[in-house]
Amino acid sequence: MLTHNLIDVAGGREGEDTAAPQAPTSNSEFARDLKHALAARPRSISPKYFYDAQGSALFDRICELPEYYPTRTELAILGGNAHEIAAHIGPNAQIVEFGAGSLRKVRLLLDAMKQPAGYVPIDISGEHMARSAAALQHDYPGLRVEPVIADYTQDFELPAPLAAGRRVGFFPGSTIGNFTPQEALHFLGRAARLLRGGALLLGADLIKDPAVLHAAYNDAQGVTAAFNLNLLARANRELGTRFLLEQFSHSAFYNAPQQRIEMHLVSRCAQSVVLQGEIFEFEEGETLHTENSCKFTTQGLRRLAARAGFRPGPVWTDAERLFCVQWLHAPA
Repeated sequence: MLTHNLIDVAGGREGEDTAAPQAPTSNSEFARDLKHALAARPRSISPKYFYDAQGSALFDRICELPEYYPTRTELAILGGNAHEIAAHIGPNAQIVEFGAGSLRKVRLLLDAMKQPAGYVPIDISGEHMARSAAALQHDYPGLRVEPVIADYTQDFELPAPLAAGRRVGFFPGSTIGNFTPQEALHFLGRAARLLRGGALLLGADLIKDPAVLHAAYNDAQGVTAAFNLNLLARANRELGTRFLLEQFSHSAFYNAPQQRIEMHLVSRCAQSVVLQGEIFEFEEGETLHTENSCKFTTQGLRRLAARAGFRPGPVWTDAERLFCVQWLHAPA
């Protein structure tokens, strides 16, 4: 039987080593945002806190699941159209990948490109990206690989652009869907300024049968559930919390009016949370909203990009129209 439980959430402690370097999401920032989330109604927290080393590894496992179509579909689109995409990129380009992760998809572009000059992966999970960037540099010794550990939704500095070619952004995986519409517009506007004179290659998940979506976010092996619950496990590791993971359940569903998958952590019992001296109550069934994954139409995404200053170009999709990859010209 589940009983009323008291969970002690310690404050953030700057500079402590955890399972992996977490710059720029310091322990104090995580504690601050968690405190804000627990105080809010409804409760929600940024999905960026999924991605410590353990979370990034779990997401890599998700991408291999049979139910999770986005990764294999986008890989097929990129692989099948790599030479056409490379022709749009042009020679001697610097590729800037937002939320680079394991750097798997960019290899399809690099292999097809004419003399790629530079690659700048940006990711919040430092240890995970460092390993991936080192492996990429080993496989492409003539390529200048310059990783940037940063939250790409905030201000950050890029390495100097290369003189010979232009700068092309790469934002695969439909990560654009994790933003609210206003956040997506803000991100695209920032990207348009960073990529001025170049372009953005953007991957996005399309609206489809809700049953397909439900299966993708509720896999039979429970990997997505573990990924969601890892946010609480991360709080235990980094903030000294004592969340009992078995007292929370993973919930993911398609909100059709909002055209998005929502992920929540559902409290399975009444429990209290203490954070920096403040007590926050969870009623049985209350949730912490951890992620949205918005789905798009190709035309709707083109209109959004145009509002941010891009000029829409070619669109590549699969035969079932599950996913699309769009070429967006940045302003001069």
